[in-house]
Amino acid sequence: MTLTGFVRKNAFRNLRRSILTVLSIGFSLLLLTLMMAIWRNFYLAKGTEESALRLVTRHKVSLTFSMPSYYREKIRAIPGVAHVLPQNWFGGIYKDDKSGNFFAQFGTDPDEFFEVYKEWQIPADQIKAWQHDRAGAIVDEKKAQDYGWKVGQKVIITGTIFPTNLELTIRGIFNAPQPTNSLYFNQKYVEEAVPYMKGKQGFYTILADSPESVPKIGAAIDATFRNSPQPSRTETERAFELGFLAMLGNVKAFILSICGAVVFAILLVSANTMAMSIRERTREVALLKTLGFTRRTVLGLFVSEAVVLALVGGILGSLVAYVLGVGASKIGGFIGALKVTIPTMLVAWTAAAIVGFISAIIPAYNASRLKIVEGLRHIG
Repeated sequence: MTLTGFVRKNAFRNLRRSILTVLSIGFSLLLLTLMMAIWRNFYLAKGTEESALRLVTRHKVSLTFSMPSYYREKIRAIPGVAHVLPQNWFGGIYKDDKSGNFFAQFGTDPDEFFEVYKEWQIPADQIKAWQHDRAGAIVDEKKAQDYGWKVGQKVIITGTIFPTNLELTIRGIFNAPQPTNSLYFNQKYVEEAVPYMKGKQGFYTILADSPESVPKIGAAIDATFRNSPQPSRTETERAFELGFLAMLGNVKAFILSICGAVVFAILLVSANTMAMSIRERTREVALLKTLGFTRRTVLGLFVSEAVVLALVGGILGSLVAYVLGVGASKIGGFIGALKVTIPTMLVAWTAAAIVGFISAIIPAYNASRLKIVEGLRHIG
């Protein structure tokens, strides 16, 4: 029998204990993989090339404060700005107040919308139909599938913030790189129904003409409106999205604390399993040394067993996380951050192997130093 076969056989010699250990480690690695996926997708993902050129300008104090509509042309006049798109949150509900019927709806300018979101895919005839229909709307493909919406269908959105309901016609269905679960309509529809909304915008999405212009544009916009009654805050689109996370609290600390707890739990489970396994095999260690096995070989055998168990559990857990991530990516929005990539899985496997190594190194080292006579005398 080869050393590899010896390790494989002994790793599962106590089948019930090994299976429970693998399942425990697998569940822990499932959580760890999902947490790492969230961290990667929220804080490390760079997005598309087009999204890197977009900035968002909002009121410096809060998104709940509106900004004047004339800011649009002032922003457009700043060097490096290619397009400026006004957007207003509507915040209505579809059908009833169940959580599944609440999604993002934004009033905007159809004429310039796809000049800013160039990577979003939609047939040209649907864009024109939306631009020529004051009561028209476009919707994310995923959201259209959820509700069974088709082009030409009437949709009524009940207003909760503004005293009006949107009676819209779906004129287009777009496909974004990441599902947005959003609906967009002509902002003039609300302005005609709610007079006090005229001349106000929630925020502006800006497209820069080059990556070099992005930091210059942000500083120039905020400097322009610094002393105005409605000062601005301009940030990259990615930073703007992460701002919503900040409303939930210290998300980074939360993720790191969960990851730390998960790793500690894996370490305890693996260490307990290996300590029990090595203690039960004291006489076996003595026999191995009698047959000529060196300290280094004995140490390597026991450490390898722990790494194998940890890796099996880690692979199972990360594969389940991958399947869950595939489903989450189809849902989109913040839930889409659970999408697991191959690099994330590799990091999880590496973490499992390292934890397995650390958990076994001390009991395996002690076993490798065991004297033959002491081992043969052991009863237990």
